[in-house]
Amino acid sequence: MSKLLKPTESELEILSILWEKGTATVREVHEVVNKTKDVGYTTTLKLMQIMNEKGLVTRNETAKTHIYIPSLQKEKAQEQFLGKMIQTLFSGSTSQLVLQALGNHQPSEQDLNEIKSMIEKLERK
Repeated sequence: MSKLLKPTESELEILSILWEKGTATVREVHEVVNKTKDVGYTTTLKLMQIMNEKGLVTRNETAKTHIYIPSLQKEKAQEQFLGKMIQTLFSGSTSQLVLQALGNHQPSEQDLNEIKSMIEKLERK
């Protein structure tokens, strides 16, 4: 992962909101964040300004209210963080990651079907 695109936990929370919404103002992001934790508006604003400086988001300043857009794609972030997690927590073993995930979380039928499909696809290669 690029040194400029290493989001913190709080930044990932904001990114996940932006990934879901596509674009949002600070107020819109703050309203979602404030549902799960007591954070001041200025804290959310400052964090999003820092994220803009780091290149995690871009800011459209043409309107009176700035609109923020995620620069880091969700899939790219997942790929980067998962790779790091597999290397550091599971000593490079993807099977240990999968076993841990399946052992601690009940997958839905749809999830199981997707997993089976992926395994079949990998076996054909």
